[in-house]
Amino acid sequence: MTHMARTADAASVEVVMEEMGRRARASARILSITPTAAKNAALGRMASEIRVAMPEILAANALDVADGRAKGLSGSFVDRLTLTPDRVEAMAKGLEDIAALADPVGRVLAAWDRPNGLHIERVATPLGVVGIIYESRPNVTADAGALCLKAGNAAILRGGSDALRSSTAIVAALRRGLAATGLPEDAVQLVPVADRAAVGAMLAGLSGAIDVIVPRGGKSLVARVQQDARVPVFSHLEGICHVYVDKAADLAMAEAIVVNAKMRRTGICGAAETLLVDRACAGTHVKPLVAALRAKGCEIRASEEVRALVPDAVPANEADWSTEYLDAIITVGLVDGVTGAIDHIETHGSHHTEAIVTGDTATAERFMNEIDSAILLWNASTQFADGGEFGMGAEIGIATGKMHARGPVGVDQLVSFKYRVRGTGQVRP
Repeated sequence: MTHMARTADAASVEVVMEEMGRRARASARILSITPTAAKNAALGRMASEIRVAMPEILAANALDVADGRAKGLSGSFVDRLTLTPDRVEAMAKGLEDIAALADPVGRVLAAWDRPNGLHIERVATPLGVVGIIYESRPNVTADAGALCLKAGNAAILRGGSDALRSSTAIVAALRRGLAATGLPEDAVQLVPVADRAAVGAMLAGLSGAIDVIVPRGGKSLVARVQQDARVPVFSHLEGICHVYVDKAADLAMAEAIVVNAKMRRTGICGAAETLLVDRACAGTHVKPLVAALRAKGCEIRASEEVRALVPDAVPANEADWSTEYLDAIITVGLVDGVTGAIDHIETHGSHHTEAIVTGDTATAERFMNEIDSAILLWNASTQFADGGEFGMGAEIGIATGKMHARGPVGVDQLVSFKYRVRGTGQVRP
């Protein structure tokens, strides 16, 4: 391919993306004033269209999966890519669950009166156009489009190239549901090309059309988005999550929580990567905790102090304390009480999710107040770091930033606000 042809291709992708941005912006204006009942009706019809289109969706997915296997994609990647009748039904049910959520738009977040008689309200409003860039999981296509719609936003979806056929079939069904209920089809658009130039165009904001970007995928994708985006980003780069077992912990409870936090699903961002144990209970707690993890097939990488108790553990190096394994591996170390745990987490953590196991209320409160992570848990597994488990319905991702959304990003986080001020003729002196 010549340089001229590459330039022409990039130019054509830019034209396509700019037009998608314009259509999304026009749709967002309509959605911002669409009543709750109309949005819910659309979501219900979208769910029906997903079920009707199940044969087409599964056929498209079979082609994606076959290509993925031919390319030598890993087994775990192929599993995330694969759709089954049950997974498609879960996708449709997810849309109905989102319809059942309270509408975040129009809520009066605060209201007050000024001495001069002005009445001021802060009211929730849609963000506008949300760009979602994600990898491999076709179900994200439906979840993301539906969450944005419920919050009155238009969505521009850029799924992984490996799932392009699957996502195309899913979006076609979503758009049929929108059209059938009188809402703009362009409320949900899928980038139709696998060209990476499309991602660059989204990160540049499509001439002001995109209000926020949400990346869902591996560290390299999120790092690129955070580095190159010219619009706000809701994301987390890593989930280096910790469980701290305090001297006042019930050992049986600690074993159950630690094993679940690490081993329930090792590849999710809320999986524990480091276990910290209070030195004051190391003699009684370390061996049983390590044994419980090993019984589930977990590799132990340990500090020298821990290896004195568990000599056959793999020696932990400096990098291990800041590594997101996403695998059946955990780093284990000792700390001087809750103060040591807080210091370690603030030094090595990623501000995602941390848990403490203790029977001491004051110790737990200090842990949860002093650690600057998005999610803190007391006597519960880090695997609860999930919008569905928070009762928020589906989530579009988890954010660790501080400027807008933090923690699970659901419909309530996909809104901004504006001020409405009512007067009776006041002028400022």
